[in-house]
Amino acid sequence: MKRTPRFFALALGAILLASASAQSGNPGGDPAQIHWLRVSSDHIVDPKGETVYLRGFGLGGMLHMENFINGYTGNEEAMREGLLEVLGEKKYNLFFETLLENYFTEPDAAYVQSLGLNLIRIPINYHLFEDDMNPRVIREEAFRHLDRVIDLCAKHGIYTIIDLHALPGFQNQHWHSDNPTHKALFWKHKDFQDRAVLLWEAIAKRYKDQPWVAGYDLINEPADPSGKALFPYYARLRDAVRKIDPKHILFLEGDRYAADFSAFTEVWDNTVYTNHDYARPGFGGDYPGIIDGKHFDKDKIEQDFLKKSAFMLDHKAPIWVGEFGPLYTGNPALDATRYQVLRDQLAYYRKYNASWCIWLYKDMGLHAILHQRADTPYMQLVAPFLARKETLGADAWGSSDKNVRQVMQPLEDLFAKEFPTYEPYPSGQRRELRQFVRHMLISEALLPEYCALFKGKSEAELIALARSFRFENYGRRQPVEDILAGREQ
Repeated sequence: MKRTPRFFALALGAILLASASAQSGNPGGDPAQIHWLRVSSDHIVDPKGETVYLRGFGLGGMLHMENFINGYTGNEEAMREGLLEVLGEKKYNLFFETLLENYFTEPDAAYVQSLGLNLIRIPINYHLFEDDMNPRVIREEAFRHLDRVIDLCAKHGIYTIIDLHALPGFQNQHWHSDNPTHKALFWKHKDFQDRAVLLWEAIAKRYKDQPWVAGYDLINEPADPSGKALFPYYARLRDAVRKIDPKHILFLEGDRYAADFSAFTEVWDNTVYTNHDYARPGFGGDYPGIIDGKHFDKDKIEQDFLKKSAFMLDHKAPIWVGEFGPLYTGNPALDATRYQVLRDQLAYYRKYNASWCIWLYKDMGLHAILHQRADTPYMQLVAPFLARKETLGADAWGSSDKNVRQVMQPLEDLFAKEFPTYEPYPSGQRRELRQFVRHMLISEALLPEYCALFKGKSEAELIALARSFRFENYGRRQPVEDILAGREQ
């Protein structure tokens, strides 16, 4: 057979590709496989055995929405029900499909890459994938937007972690599990638990061969009042997922909102244990200084982090901080304190070789590195409503009760006097009172006002509102950008 120059060129290319694959720990020859991650001792490593630190953002507000991120009040399901009633099915679908298509696009992925970061944690809500009135039937079309984000991130060298942020029956007691109540029913009903297993099996089947998916964050901020159900349920999820997908890393959050690992009895292969590290001075007060009767400084917030990380350090397991980050006020002097908290947190993450994922990527201006500009159609529509819910302290995250103290103080005094031993899970009676009065009752009463803003909007107007969530319609929080990208001198 005649060997042409093209034959020798192709042969040489094949040899070089095989050599590169072997050197990368991928003797099978598929270049994509060089990106697979796994756990080795207390590190996350690539196929060469080199340590990979996962550092990036949580993408709240898209496949899982929250009131302070997206601008409504209360929980996502109630907001969607209200808008469906106001808009009708056709316009409702147009608005949300347009929002999802525009929330994370190519410029977003390029921006994250430009900061030198390599991770997007993608929160998802089970409601998108399964209808409560048609349980156990997974909507295939719901994966379209998740696929798109994963593919965009992979194109820009960014890993993704799929985070089940809202489970059937609510895995914790607060709004961010799409919970309109104060009860986490997930831990009391096997049916809810069965459905979460089914969803994770569907996710594992779809992404088992996707190397840019770093792994699966099985339950966001679980809060089991008994303290006994979480670890056995994790074992059930592990077995179900591993049967389908033995390669991806599992990310397990501690109980009591990713803080408590006391019921964890063993360390599993290819598993990362993750805490959430919201430092108290990031929410207000002098730093260093006295807050809530305690002195906070760099050493104190580091000690608090070490308490949450004791299980990982004792068992020589990797640490991934799945959420952290201060809230911002718009006041330069006050925010300078919050930026210092962020610097100090990142310093001790480096010290303990922790991967991290800051909460949050986009919002209305409270928490994220990107904030929607005031001149977008959406912000112009909802700005008066945002001010109203701030006045009433409706949101649990970042709002205060300074304008409703005349309501809250008598209730707090009553409970302190009449029920001094009443300490409801997870954080005591004052937080419970805030939950019932402000974050449930007032929020429910306010929600129709938000939905009414959309009444009578044309299709063109709804598209413009939804496209307000595109990258180019956001301003950057420059100090946070500089801190995360390591640009500060």
